[in-house]
Amino acid sequence: MFISEAYAQAAGGAGGGNAFQAFLPLILIFVVFYFLLIRPQQKKMKQHKELLESIRRGDKVITGGGIIGTVTKVDNDNELTVEIAKDVKVKVQRSTISGVLNRTEPVGSQAANDAGQKKGGLLSQLFGGGSKPAPAQAPAAEPEKADDADAADKSDDASGDTENKDDKKS
Repeated sequence: MFISEAYAQAAGGAGGGNAFQAFLPLILIFVVFYFLLIRPQQKKMKQHKELLESIRRGDKVITGGGIIGTVTKVDNDNELTVEIAKDVKVKVQRSTISGVLNRTEPVGSQAANDAGQKKGGLLSQLFGGGSKPAPAQAPAAEPEKADDADAADKSDDASGDTENKDDKKS
């Protein structure tokens, strides 16, 4: 009879710490689920929403039903006209687009591509390789005066001067 009372007193005194220890695995499981499932899904939904908002005329898209076509007209915020075969156009809801196969270039960026500007990949942008110009190689064993004259010629060329370097040196 005295033994059962002693066990009851020992269990009742240390109950506060055990409740936290009981919930700790549940908290850890929720944290793991958040970082492995919930957060990536939210990121993917945000990217898909941005993809749907950026659809424009000329993009080749695929619908949720697997139909591939070219956007011929953006009717409003919710509807697109898609040509799925020659002279066969259908209206689809923007939300039914599951992906964009080929994107058309905006008018402003085509001029940039024609000028020879090249975008780097994701890794080169992260590590700074995409935005840096190629380093200029130094001339091999020229006198110092020639280097000063070349530097002056380069600064004149950068300012828009169109004279030939030979004309300046003579």
